[in-house]
Amino acid sequence: MSAASKNLLRFLCASAAVIVLAAVLNFIVDPLQLFRPARLFHAMYSLDSRVQNAGLIRSQDFDTVFMGTSLAIHFRQSDIDRNLGGKSLKLAMTGSNSHEQSFVLDAALARHPKRVIWQMDDWIFRDAPEIDADIYLPADLYRRNLKGIASYLFSGAMARESLWILARSIPPLAPITAKLTTGVLFKFPIAEVDDINTLSPKIDTSEIYNARQTMAAYTRGTAPQRRVYIAEGYDYGAMIRSFERDAIGLIEKYPGVEFDIYFTPYSILQFVAMRDFSPETLQIVYKANSYMLQRLSQFPNVKVYDFREAREITHDLGNYSDIIHHSPAIDLKVLALIAADKYRVDRAAPEASLDRLKSQVEAYRVGEGAR
Repeated sequence: MSAASKNLLRFLCASAAVIVLAAVLNFIVDPLQLFRPARLFHAMYSLDSRVQNAGLIRSQDFDTVFMGTSLAIHFRQSDIDRNLGGKSLKLAMTGSNSHEQSFVLDAALARHPKRVIWQMDDWIFRDAPEIDADIYLPADLYRRNLKGIASYLFSGAMARESLWILARSIPPLAPITAKLTTGVLFKFPIAEVDDINTLSPKIDTSEIYNARQTMAAYTRGTAPQRRVYIAEGYDYGAMIRSFERDAIGLIEKYPGVEFDIYFTPYSILQFVAMRDFSPETLQIVYKANSYMLQRLSQFPNVKVYDFREAREITHDLGNYSDIIHHSPAIDLKVLALIAADKYRVDRAAPEASLDRLKSQVEAYRVGEGAR
């Protein structure tokens, strides 16, 4: 055998050894806790909910699942548990559509929780790619099939995280590695489940959520060059197809699970922007919501709460950072209202809350809610 052939063989053997070692390291440390809850090493968690949720579903004990978008991402599981009882698992995903949410919920429901708390809004039911064409959601990790397990074990990026988690678990190195662990250098910077995608207590939320920010967002969003985006994603046919497939399909599949669905308290300016600059879109929203409220009210295992009519929240622009995202204080308010069974949709008159919202939108004048 020539020297070049021997060198190539050594290189290939060394490469194979590195790959195998990475797989062994990932299996032992298991950064996502996909195989087992963390015991030998201190658990660390990622800000990327679409990836992290696959591990949370497998590693956490829960009887309640909490799902939503960025409008629900800052909720704390401890607050959910304290207000609503049970042991919750937050699976909210920023920017998620109903197809992603339904897929992840289906994986979680295989663990047989008793309850789903589901934050809904019109936007999640937009047209979306099939799950296996979704480049952001690692569907095979949730399925735990050969492709998913192999991509996890043989991932160099995961091996780097495994090494860092291993280093954090060595007492003399822990203080140093803890200081160096950030969401920039490493993708698993969070030490407690309750802190995943929540705002730090050190942050002054009044600087983020205030009427000035909300009105500035409204002004930008309704400027002539941006008004076209008000109607983006609002296609009635697509919304109803997605709603039936993702929401109704899941509810029908799990008749023994209690679904508490709430429509999030957008600021009133969300609807006012449509009223004044895209009235056709507003009519699509009304028509779609009329259908959804009627349909959801047909199921005995579903309770619906419509906080879009909660004017003590939605008309106070100081509660928002833009025209839809509300503050953590409103997170707590929403939980308290659900616990008190307030703003629950009446099965006998499912469109009544929508009619009250229509009246508010019609009467509202921009500037009334600034505080």
